[in-house]
Order: sequence, then structure tokens, then C-alpha cells
Amino acid sequence: MLKKQFRIRKQKDFENVFSKGRYISEKFLSLKIVGNDLDISRFGFIISNKVSKKAVERNRSKRLLRESIRLLQDKIGPQTDFVFIAKKDIIGKDFEEVNACVEKLLRRSGLLQK
Repeated sequence: MLKKQFRIRKQKDFENVFSKGRYISEKFLSLKIVGNDLDISRFGFIISNKVSKKAVERNRSKRLLRESIRLLQDKIGPQTDFVFIAKKDIIGKDFEEVNACVEKLLRRSGLLQK
């Protein structure tokens, strides 16, 4: 599980990412990125009711995203806030597909170190 210190939880932090961040999109996942003044990178996850009306499916997708980030966290540079926004196609995807999409987005952002 992703530790709380690495999560974006406050509404003002989400608003900051959405107002100032840059946008990258893939098949079933989008990413907003903005720099922060902290020594760590933080991550937020948005999966709306439009993606699925079933909370079980939305929560499973969030768990897959968090686990993918947890495994890649050592390769991600500091001082950045990330917000992942799920699209409808994420429902039913397995971990390998989600992880590959997250990794592709991070590589396209230029913040994933090898």
C-alpha cells in the first residue's frame, strides 16, 4: 500500500494540480503533473462514478494504480505531484495492463528514471 505521506489528499492540492499541471493521456488513463516544494513526490487517484457505478470496481482500479506506483516509486524523481484520472476502459484490466500504462505515462512525462 502507498503510504499516506505520498498521497495527495487535500482539495486545494488537487486544485493546484488541475490548474497549473500539464496533461498526458493514454488508452484508459490520464495524468496531470505539477511540481511541488516538497522533498517527495505525491500521487492522487481519481475514478469517478462515470467510470463505473459499482464502488467495488472503482476501488479495485484504485488499488491497482496504487500498487503500480508503489513498485515504481523508487524510479520517480522527487518534488512532483501526480494525479491519475481513470477512464471507462480501466474496468476489468489486470495488473500487468495497468502497470504498463502507468509506466508508459511516466516515461512520456520524462520523470521516470531508468
